[in-house]
Amino acid sequence: MTDYEVEGMTCAGCASGVITHLKKVAGVTDVRVSLTPGKTSTVTVASRSQLSLDDVRGAVTKAGYSLHRS
Repeated sequence: MTDYEVEGMTCAGCASGVITHLKKVAGVTDVRVSLTPGKTSTVTVASRSQLSLDDVRGAVTKAGYSLHRS
């Protein structure tokens, strides 16, 4: 499992969008969000193997948010 910091999420709908996009990344088995509205939220991603940071960043960007690896 790897934790990522995501900026810009403010509600459960935002979290849902990020989860949907991350689950499309090859190898991802689970995604959990610890939402902190107005601050940086934590997204925990479980995968079968090491994920490319670029793939994770791309999925988060497609959802409309900014990724910073913690």
